Amino acid sequence: MRTLPLLSGLAAALLAVSAAGLAIGYAPLPLSGVIAGVFGYGDPLTAAVVREIRLPRLLLGIEVGAALGIAGAALQGLLRNPLAEPGLIGVSASAGLGAVVAFYFGFAALSPYALPAMAMAGALVATGIVLAVAARSGDGGGSLTLILAGIALSSLAIALTSLAMNLAPNPYAVTEMLLWLMGSLKDRTPADALTAFPFILAGGGLLLATGRGLDALTLGEDAARSLGIDLARLRLAVVGGSAAAVGASVAVSGSIGFVGLVVPHLLRPLVGHEPGRLLLPSALGGAVLVTLADLASRLIPTAQEVMLGVLTALVGAPFFLVLILRVRREAW
Repeated sequence: MRTLPLLSGLAAALLAVSAAGLAIGYAPLPLSGVIAGVFGYGDPLTAAVVREIRLPRLLLGIEVGAALGIAGAALQGLLRNPLAEPGLIGVSASAGLGAVVAFYFGFAALSPYALPAMAMAGALVATGIVLAVAARSGDGGGSLTLILAGIALSSLAIALTSLAMNLAPNPYAVTEMLLWLMGSLKDRTPADALTAFPFILAGGGLLLATGRGLDALTLGEDAARSLGIDLARLRLAVVGGSAAAVGASVAVSGSIGFVGLVVPHLLRPLVGHEPGRLLLPSALGGAVLVTLADLASRLIPTAQEVMLGVLTALVGAPFFLVLILRVRREAW
């Protein structure tokens, strides 16, 4: 399938789910009032609901989905493994640990920027450790080293997160940590969307620039080197770009898993299995999926809103198991 029709289709789908995300909510609003409210006109109460509640939630869903989608596509191309996703290199778990530390020591109550800052700091530290370990390895920082270092770092971050919750000073702090770790776009503000945007934009731009290198890597590392690809630089760009984009998204939304795994896998057959062509469609596809999942979390008739991270895990985990079985069958 050509790239332009695919991008056009995904853009149209994103526009449709965005319109639904603005129009559908707990308070029924007329479509004309929603459109006027986006631009600050019409009934003041309707405009406030649209601009202060629904629009930030929608923008964050697009940002977070795009970050997770493009990072998943880039990592799967770099590691040449369809099971790879942003959590594999420990960035998501480390960003979550940074946020839990902000809750544990009370930094989150001191400033609205403390929580995202600590989460992004966790992602940056994790990236630095993974790259340092890969650089000191005997294989020149190969894909296997990146995977193993990421798994070890992710396990350590999860263990430290559990320790912080175990030693939390009061039940209220534990509840805050748990709710945040479940992942949600509920009650987010325009400031959250603005805080994450530059980091996701920078990380996404860095990942888009790796398309040629990822395409060359499908021929093997030796062939890629013969084509003039600097593999160490390519790995640094993919891991660094993923850390910036995913770290910023985790900082404002909590942990939302499986998007980076599911979206590239669904779109890969449509781009001829070329990693470079998969990057931008995965960003749009991720934005569509997260926006749609957030809309579903509002529509499911439960006493409390289903957390977004829980919903994506309920859908993504069975998909992951099916994908593992398919990969094993192809290997045999």
